[in-house]
Amino acid sequence: MKLHLLLLPLALAACTSGENPGKTTADAATPVATQQAPAASSIAAGSPTLGRYHWVLTDATNADGMRIDALFARDDQPVQLDFVDDRLAISNSCNLMSGGYQLGGGDLSVEPMAQTEMACVEPKLAALDSEVSRRLQGKTRIEMTGGEDSPRLHLTTASGDKLAFAGKATADSRYGAEGEQVFMEVAAETTPCDRPMIADKQCLQVRERTYGDNGVISSASADWEPLYQDIEGYSHEPGVRNVLRLKRYKVANPPADGSSTAYVLDMVVESEQVAR
Repeated sequence: MKLHLLLLPLALAACTSGENPGKTTADAATPVATQQAPAASSIAAGSPTLGRYHWVLTDATNADGMRIDALFARDDQPVQLDFVDDRLAISNSCNLMSGGYQLGGGDLSVEPMAQTEMACVEPKLAALDSEVSRRLQGKTRIEMTGGEDSPRLHLTTASGDKLAFAGKATADSRYGAEGEQVFMEVAAETTPCDRPMIADKQCLQVRERTYGDNGVISSASADWEPLYQDIEGYSHEPGVRNVLRLKRYKVANPPADGSSTAYVLDMVVESEQVAR
């Protein structure tokens, strides 16, 4: 089975990095200041910027204080928000979703969201899209607590539902620059490779791809080469060939046995089960 996602306009998982937001007052609730998107890098004086973090859902309760179990269909992959330029992207639901947003007067206003059209067999996962979108579309109160190292985002809906998100720094923030977008094909099977201090190391077999503006492959490496490092966020499944959209970063002061380049998974754009 082959799945193509390359041309989806909702593929917004990669976040842009903002300017240094300066110091924050830990544990002090900071309402998000009035602004027009896409100026998400200037939330409020002294507050971390929305676009510098992936926002992972950690808690959700209704007006009666009861946990909203419907929002936790994936225990290992909680719902994630990313503020990318002038759009809010939602991942780890059944489908990828996104919509334009604006901030003003302590409110987050999200326009009607578009989404991909994948079918999910698991009922709880299939229902997750509507559970998330009906709480985020429209206007919610938005508040931020904590500092740059452990920011938290709090959303309160008109019906009294409260959603809490933990901020995880994006790769752009961690590496101090915007990464270069590259595409890499990963072979279905790994290959033995020599690595100091690691016996019986298995490396991914990879080759780079280049696409034109129309999404058609314009060039691809002919030969597979071992990749002597991991790809952040990617777990390889034997027997499955993938094409990955990655962000490539330069690593300042890498360790003696480490690479000066880091690869971070943006999204899987093609996946195919290969007969073994």
